[in-house]
Amino acid sequence: MSKKQIKHVLIAALIAFSTSTAHAAEKIINIDGSSTVYPITKEVADEFQKIRKTKVNINISGTGGGFAKFCRGETQIQNASRPILKKEMEQCKEAGVQYIELPIAYDALTVVVNKNNDFVKSLTVEELRKIWRPAAQGKIKTWRQVNPAWPNVALALYGPGTDSGTFDYFTEAIVGKAKQSRNDYTASEDDNVLVQGVAGEQGALGYFGYAYYEENQQKLAAVPIIAKKDAPAVLPSVQSVKDGSYQPLSRPLFIYVNATAAAFKPEVRDFVDFYLYLKSSPKLAKQIKYISLPQNEYLAVNNHWKALKPGTGFDGVPEVGVKVEDLLSRIK
Repeated sequence: MSKKQIKHVLIAALIAFSTSTAHAAEKIINIDGSSTVYPITKEVADEFQKIRKTKVNINISGTGGGFAKFCRGETQIQNASRPILKKEMEQCKEAGVQYIELPIAYDALTVVVNKNNDFVKSLTVEELRKIWRPAAQGKIKTWRQVNPAWPNVALALYGPGTDSGTFDYFTEAIVGKAKQSRNDYTASEDDNVLVQGVAGEQGALGYFGYAYYEENQQKLAAVPIIAKKDAPAVLPSVQSVKDGSYQPLSRPLFIYVNATAAAFKPEVRDFVDFYLYLKSSPKLAKQIKYISLPQNEYLAVNNHWKALKPGTGFDGVPEVGVKVEDLLSRIK
């Protein structure tokens, strides 16, 4: 081989190496969905990007808004604070998108009032239903209308928007049917907006994930919930979620992974492996104030992920009180 030929080979090899390096540096994972799941995914992504040449883009469109993008194939991973719904399952099927459903933590959906509220010591599920059901719109305007023992203080309501999985779960658990709610309240997909709203009005009431309460408990007061008649009032906490006493507002949180991306994109597999790593993921969940899955459930989720088994353990409708191991066993 002549010097000229060798030079051409070396240049070609250099170009190929530079191109492959550029491609490696350009690896991107797109994630969207739940504001509730966002903090833990963001923390995992920050750590992951320190050790991998992969860019992780995370946006917040709410669980419903995120599924719309996920089922169009625009994202590889979906943050979800409730399971995939039947209409979303159909949208994914029409677009040829299969998904792997992975529970990643538990959450205590938390009802909060203003820190200066000195009259609400607890709320029953029936009182919450009285406040939030569609028939309350324009009618239940004061705390006294909820309970005659309370003062005639204006009731200012704050909650997630209709694209939120938290909205879906709360309405299912409290009103009795997902998405059935009065709509004369301040809605936002950004939980920090809800925090500021409740913190700014004495008569305010709101609900969102436990992590946002924990982060802002100096501004807000969590309300103990009475699940049914003669039951004790129970505050949201790690212990009350794990022992099953915080009902009906305990729930699993999820990520959904595009099954094709999981099979053919090493960076997606690496990211989810890192996410579910048995030692780091529970630590991260605790650090960000979510409730870690018990070790046996983490093992079950990891085994499910390794099998790359697509599908959902739900029948396209929300459920209250489902356990992770029972959920995974349903996916055939």
